[in-house]
Amino acid sequence: MYSFRNDYSEGAHPKVLQALVDTNLVQTCGYGLDNYCEQARQVIRSLTQAPQADVHFLVGGTQTNYVVIQSLLQPYEAVIAAQSGHISVHETGAVEATGHKVCTVSSQDGKVTPQMVESVVKGHSSEHMVSPKLLYISDTTEVGTIYTKAELEALRRCCDEHGLYLFLDGARLGSALTAPGNDLTLPDLARLTHAFSIGGTKNGALFGEAVVMTVPNEHFRWHMKQRGAMLAKGRLLGVQFLALFQNDLYFDMARHANEMALRLRDGMAALGLSFSVPSPSNQQFVIMPNQVSQRLIAKGYPLEPDPLDASCGIVRFVTSWATPPEAVEEFLRDLKDCL
Repeated sequence: MYSFRNDYSEGAHPKVLQALVDTNLVQTCGYGLDNYCEQARQVIRSLTQAPQADVHFLVGGTQTNYVVIQSLLQPYEAVIAAQSGHISVHETGAVEATGHKVCTVSSQDGKVTPQMVESVVKGHSSEHMVSPKLLYISDTTEVGTIYTKAELEALRRCCDEHGLYLFLDGARLGSALTAPGNDLTLPDLARLTHAFSIGGTKNGALFGEAVVMTVPNEHFRWHMKQRGAMLAKGRLLGVQFLALFQNDLYFDMARHANEMALRLRDGMAALGLSFSVPSPSNQQFVIMPNQVSQRLIAKGYPLEPDPLDASCGIVRFVTSWATPPEAVEEFLRDLKDCL
């Protein structure tokens, strides 16, 4: 039974695995200072049109988020994020464990607006409170929505006005950049943020996230080492990102994940189901009667409904680079039987 639980259930794309096999017996220096990592850095600088950017490779998304944030902030400084943001909900307080309060704002669609930022900044006005210094956003958001260029430009203007860093978590950046209606590009992100990540874990890599920093941070590798984020066999990250960005593989995989999600969305909508928020990406949040979700669970689908009311729950469906069209069609047939 195919699982739509997440987009990292499978291992890695065969081309990524082959690249690891082909370079397996090549001896290199460690800690990301090898030639593969350097080549990958140059490829990413070229793709982002940011030749002066620092590019670092880390293992996972949570690790990436708290190391970036911790490296940019003073102990008394805080982060602004949507209440649904990954650092607020799904990272076991990692950012706050490093000493930085996360100031959350309520957002129906998972996105942060300048008005939300203003409300937090105005609410922290003296040395008796933390001082907001960094805005954390994600693209896609935790509910599958995406930012437009105009929205990101407005956020950057707001951040500049208040002296805030803008950090974009790109754990699902491939899905965002290939989603219908997206008008952002990698060069836009390098221009409009102080730092952003390019997620590999959720788009075809065994593991790995690339951090692109356009703000000077000369001791970032010190922060990586201190926080356990510096991989001795760092070349494993460089090899994977070289493979991911060869012949547009990264974007092709993300585009496939989106196409499967939209096929799933349209099929469920045709059967009369609705969604908690419109999403153009590989995450879909369907409002499903409890009886229906329980019947699907009985068939073997590992669904995890989030209670909405006494009769319904919200169920997240996530597709990946490896989701076969046949799995989508099979699920839609099973769903029809359960309705």
